[in-house]
Amino acid sequence: MTAKTRIKRFSIIDRMFHLFLMLTFLIQTATGVSRLFITTVWGKKLNVIFGGYETSLLIHKRIGILMIACFVIHTLYLLSRINWKDLGTSIFGPDSLVPNLQDFKDLWQRTMWLFGLGSPPKLGRWTYWEKFDYWAVFWGMPLLAITGLMLMYPLLTSRFMPGWILNVAALLHRAEAILAVTYIFIVHFFIGHLRPSSFPMNEAMFSGSVSMEEAMEEKPSWIARLKEDGKLELSHTNPPVLWYRALYYIFGYAALVFGIYLLINGIIYSRYITLH
Repeated sequence: MTAKTRIKRFSIIDRMFHLFLMLTFLIQTATGVSRLFITTVWGKKLNVIFGGYETSLLIHKRIGILMIACFVIHTLYLLSRINWKDLGTSIFGPDSLVPNLQDFKDLWQRTMWLFGLGSPPKLGRWTYWEKFDYWAVFWGMPLLAITGLMLMYPLLTSRFMPGWILNVAALLHRAEAILAVTYIFIVHFFIGHLRPSSFPMNEAMFSGSVSMEEAMEEKPSWIARLKEDGKLELSHTNPPVLWYRALYYIFGYAALVFGIYLLINGIIYSRYITLH
């Protein structure tokens, strides 16, 4: 086994879901803040890029529908992967993204390690921060979807609920959107690409694989389990070709820079936030 050996980390389906979410999230953020800051010069310029205020709103609505559809498909995909004959292991086992007791133990051990009071935890396939990352996005999607649909169809909503509910829906939609944008563009970007062990970029979600050296250093428990189960050799894969690697580096950093650009300007103009 050489230092250049790579091990499969994500399937093509996982990567396609991530790519779709990445693109739609950036579009929703840009069209959302362009209207949120419509009274500013920056907001007006963003609206021009998307064809004006009304067109920006139309894009926001249509992309929102696509995101809801993708969320439903993703949920069905997750349900299809559950082993109903062994539900406990399937949901709380080492290959599941559902948090379990081991994650809390790993978090505690990592905290002790930071203060020089122990060794770092031997992490498995999914670390506790990756699980938090996943569920932070997952739980926010239904809230954005429900409030977004209520605002898209105000007359229909008003047939079943009092009018003031629309004001609550607008506030919740805006608050969750700001929370999601802040989390993704600060925490997710840092963990994914800017922390020392990932810099200059965590390529796993683009290439679908990681180097064996990286996997053994960050997720030794996962590698040990694959060896024990006799699946390590089967998990080996080829490295990405040079042109594809260059492509996703350019794309990844373009997305990162654009996200940080939206975040910084959002902070600068935060006192001008309007709700329309």
